[in-house]
This record gives sequence, C-alpha cells and structure tokens, in this order.
Amino acid sequence: MSGLDWPGLIHAGLHGLRLAPDQFWALTPGELQVMLGRGAVRSALLSDGLASLMARFPDEKEGQQNA
Repeated sequence: MSGLDWPGLIHAGLHGLRLAPDQFWALTPGELQVMLGRGAVRSALLSDGLASLMARFPDEKEGQQNA
C-alpha cells in the first residue's frame, strides 16, 4: 500500500505504543493512526446533524406504517 510510512508505523506501534506484533497487525492503518493521535476527530452529533441523518435514513420505508 503506497503512501504509508510502514517502517515508521511499525516502530510507533511496537515501540511507542508497546503493542505486541499480533495486536499491531490486527489494526487497520486508520486505527493505528487514531491511536497515535493522528486521526481525524469528529465533533459531537448535534440535533441538526441527527435530523439530517433521520431524513436521509428513515426507520420506515415510504408507504410503510408502524403498527
């Protein structure tokens, strides 16, 4: 996989975070980056965001009624 500093990530995981090799290899690169503090942090879901998600993904399909 290009674009990743594998030697740096391995060093950070095994030495910096003191992960066992099996723990390191069980992680995705994204999970490892979050553990290293490099991942994107998302803000809390506020009411506007929840309303938007509910509108995009309703619990009931169109024409279906909840009994």
